[in-house]
Amino acid sequence: MRLTAACLALIAALLMAAPRAEAHPHVWVTSTSELVYGGDGAITGIRHAWKFDEMFSTYALQDIQNKTKGVYTREELAPLAQVNVESLEEYDVFTFARAGDSHAPKQEFLEPVDYFLEFKEGSLILHFTLPFKAPMKAKQLAIEIYDPTYFVGFDLAADPIKLVGAPADCKAGVQRPGKATQAPLSEKSFESGANANYGAMFSNRMTVDCP
Repeated sequence: MRLTAACLALIAALLMAAPRAEAHPHVWVTSTSELVYGGDGAITGIRHAWKFDEMFSTYALQDIQNKTKGVYTREELAPLAQVNVESLEEYDVFTFARAGDSHAPKQEFLEPVDYFLEFKEGSLILHFTLPFKAPMKAKQLAIEIYDPTYFVGFDLAADPIKLVGAPADCKAGVQRPGKATQAPLSEKSFESGANANYGAMFSNRMTVDCP
């Protein structure tokens, strides 16, 4: 499928771009997250900050009207931010959480809120909060960030997760994916479902343990 003007929206462009000819990312995102706790110790949501690579950021901004060259205000980027977030919802916001062990059901989220884009040091950064459908008190929580089709590659920042308002004895951890061979894969292999979850091999896993 050829890119159209509608694909200029950041995430929309990622998800509507040309077919996946090989199993490697076409866009890179560096992720930083905050796990937010309520006053009663329940986890209420996740605040994400996703920094996009400079090449794709330049492409996404090419039709954005700005008053000052090289500067984009939050207001100028607001329409783009809205389309980004609305597009993410169809793909589970690339965020998957489980309370307990790996066999526990995935936690459900509400629609993203408090979203905005900023332009900093040549890259677009998408900020948003992903509330849990039901706040929960969990001793163990695992959060994975990845694109199942591996069209978008996610890396974790050097300090990728912070706990906001958490009980003092809660500790966060990180498990980064190992390297895997990027073998050529045809578009049909994804359409058939054979590699529909290929990106899970490269998922970044953040954990929280509360005694």
